[in-house]
Amino acid sequence: MADSSNRRSSSIEDYVRVIYGLAERGEPVTNTSLAARMAVSPSSASGMVTKLAQQGLVEHVPYRGIELTGEGRLLARSVLRRHRLIESYLVSELGYTWDEVHAEADQLEHAVSDRLVERIAVKLGNPQRDPHGDPIPAADGSVEELSTHLLDELEPGQVGEIVRVWDTDPELLRYLADRSIGLGQRIEVVERQPFGGPIVVRVGSPPDSATHALGKEIAQALSVAVR
Repeated sequence: MADSSNRRSSSIEDYVRVIYGLAERGEPVTNTSLAARMAVSPSSASGMVTKLAQQGLVEHVPYRGIELTGEGRLLARSVLRRHRLIESYLVSELGYTWDEVHAEADQLEHAVSDRLVERIAVKLGNPQRDPHGDPIPAADGSVEELSTHLLDELEPGQVGEIVRVWDTDPELLRYLADRSIGLGQRIEVVERQPFGGPIVVRVGSPPDSATHALGKEIAQALSVAVR
């Protein structure tokens, strides 16, 4: 991973992390989608993409949009390692809840040294997942991938385990926490209501399970490892 004494600017790191995240979800990476995620104008996003291309971090692929190069992916994973280890440390050691850590990690990921990041990793036992179930890249840039499906893709009768929450919106995370819907829990699809209605699920193992009707936004934010 990159030496902290030779890091790129925080804006470059932010952009490659967002590009990586969009690609990870299978979403199109365009100047428009980048501008929306970065809360900047499309012209600002376009200018930064040009800069990233000049530095060999991204390339434009016809009909597919903007993609990270090998160097760009390694940089993105370096930033994500810092970000996700910081989130894990805040929850594990400082008592933060999972809805509080994303904004804090956004600020700290550019400030911490690589030495501190590796000490955090050792302190936590080199975790492979952060508090939202996001994979934490290893120091060499490798990532452990799980075979999962979005809850929105499952059919009635399918059962699995919640392994990842994609959304970082604090309100959505609090909504889930208030209903005891979290990582590692059994989830069964009971019914898909018609005409774009909610998905009815049973969360937890009997006799302590609870039934919930979840809208599309939440159904697309939960990744499930199907049993």
